[in-house]
Amino acid sequence: MSGEKDLEKLLKTMKPEQKSGDFVFCKVDKLENFDLEKIEMFFREEEGITLIVREETAQKLKLDYSVVMAWITLTVHSSLEAVGLTAAFSKALSEKGISCNVVAAFYHDHIFVNKNDAEKAMKILNAFSN
Repeated sequence: MSGEKDLEKLLKTMKPEQKSGDFVFCKVDKLENFDLEKIEMFFREEEGITLIVREETAQKLKLDYSVVMAWITLTVHSSLEAVGLTAAFSKALSEKGISCNVVAAFYHDHIFVNKNDAEKAMKILNAFSN
C-alpha cells in the first residue's frame, strides 16, 4: 500500500478533516519524562525535540508555545513519493495569507494552521474537490 501518486486525483479526493481540539508546537531537550500517549507527534532536530501536543497538555506540563493551531488531515492516502501535493495546497493557502506547517506521515498529510484561520483554510482546501 504505497498510496496515491497522481496529483490530480490527490487534489480532487484529499477530503480535508479538522481534528477537534487546539494544538501547539513546543521544544524540549529530552523525552524521558513524557507520557508518549500525551504526545501527538514529535521530531528530533539537532537543536532539540519538537513536540506537537494538545494545548491543555502543554499547559499542564508548563511547556512554552507561541501559537495555537488547528490540525487538518487530508484523508486521502497519499504516497510519500507524490509530487506537487504540498506545493498545491500550500500555495493556495499562502495566496490567502495563511501560514501552514505540514507533516507528511505514512498514510496522510497533516496541516497545522493558526486556529483563527481554520475555517478559511478548510474552505480553500475543500475547493480543490469542486
